[in-house]
Amino acid sequence: MQTTTLRDARADQKSQGMSRAAKSVMIFGIYLIGMGVNFIAVPNLFLSVFGFPASNDVWIRVVGVLALLLAFYYIQAARLELAAFFQLTVYARASVIFFFGAFVALGYVQPTLILFGAVDLLGAIWTALALRSR
Repeated sequence: MQTTTLRDARADQKSQGMSRAAKSVMIFGIYLIGMGVNFIAVPNLFLSVFGFPASNDVWIRVVGVLALLLAFYYIQAARLELAAFFQLTVYARASVIFFFGAFVALGYVQPTLILFGAVDLLGAIWTALALRSR
């Protein structure tokens, strides 16, 4: 079994352009950076835009940190053309809409949360189509 180092992966990536699947994952990573920064820096402004109540709880900022950490993984995987990671994100991001839909159906949150699930679903579809066209 051959082990690929980060240096090898970067050198291989430089010889080729970024694939469509990698671009879709990179853009999703940038979206996560925006969410993360907003949840950390100005959570109540961000929440109010989508009709959610203001929160002074630390958890919204914790979610922001988690979004930034996920963004790091997405962006680095895109840079390294980690196709297996891209495929795994399709399953995970497509499932978000079901969880958010359940939260809405159970009355835990307002229906506007579905917008965030829709972004995840559309991103997953984009990545899946890009992977299929390889």
